[in-house]
Amino acid sequence: MRVAHALQARDGDEFAKPGNLVEVRFVKGQSLSLTAARLLALMILTAGGDAWEPVAHRMRKADIRRGHKGNERISDMLEELHRTLFAADDLSWRGRKATKRFSLIQSSREEVDEEGSEAGWIEWEFTPDARRLIRESETYAVLNRQAVLGFRSSYALRLYEMGALRLYRRQSVWRGDMTAVRAAFGIAPELYKDFAQLRRKVLEKAKTEIDHLAHFTVDWREIRRGRTIVEIEFTFHPKSAPAQLVAAGDDSGDGVRTLAVRESATKPVAATPALPAPAQRSAARPKANDTALRFPSGTLQYGAEPFGEIARVHGGGWARDLIADAYREQMDARLANLTGAKLVKSWTGFCQAFAARRGRP
Repeated sequence: MRVAHALQARDGDEFAKPGNLVEVRFVKGQSLSLTAARLLALMILTAGGDAWEPVAHRMRKADIRRGHKGNERISDMLEELHRTLFAADDLSWRGRKATKRFSLIQSSREEVDEEGSEAGWIEWEFTPDARRLIRESETYAVLNRQAVLGFRSSYALRLYEMGALRLYRRQSVWRGDMTAVRAAFGIAPELYKDFAQLRRKVLEKAKTEIDHLAHFTVDWREIRRGRTIVEIEFTFHPKSAPAQLVAAGDDSGDGVRTLAVRESATKPVAATPALPAPAQRSAARPKANDTALRFPSGTLQYGAEPFGEIARVHGGGWARDLIADAYREQMDARLANLTGAKLVKSWTGFCQAFAARRGRP
């Protein structure tokens, strides 16, 4: 929750989802549609570091419609969230292993004006079981709002969350048997019984979307027993800074582009530097016409703005020059071709990733 508060204070697109909520399984035969899964992500983003508190949270309907262009009714998504059951490992009253089933949303209110339009706000409360999972979670996944709203497959969104949770661990893998895989993705029992269908309809589509939208890529390995595939092992790889820049900048003003448009893009998209804290924007943003801005070769302590200020704001308290040396080493020769707003975006993302990997000094 401290991480969630910190990301909320930045006022950016990144937010933290508790690891316990990422790991929670769908009850057999149930899953969330893509639009309901997006709404749940926006609810967690909005609740931020207060998600574990027994209080009501509020969000404008306009913020929800912005993600899916107003084609879905918010009331339908809320009702779906109320209906869907999740499962988690627990202990019975006798101390034996048990499966606990519960919902995440306890109650919700939706404002409706006299004409029945979808103006106004929604209000909701998480269930005590959901709040306990959030409160007790010792891990978290850092997600990006634009990526969440950009996915066209609920399976891709689920795999994105699992990857973001594991990306910076010592071993960034997730492995499960076919029952666990289907439960994690929320694949209905009657769907994709043949693994070739599951590979084509779920895994390959999810990989394509993640490789385009996320700040990492994903691969999987099929583990066989004889001729039967019994387990799948997913491995997540962080993208280089320029590749993260393309993923982060791949959106348009009125929503996220279609996957077909993303797949046809071969050049990096120029992105405006995204510094979350409004008070820091004037100090850290380069001038609009400063396209020749380059990364300094010396210290960032004096006369190296905006890079020194970016390292101070986003570097988690680590020494500016320590982060700069790591950045130069990772970028190597590519750094010579990175300038202006793209460079600022790349450096900002690297500072945030550096702090996320190492924690506080």
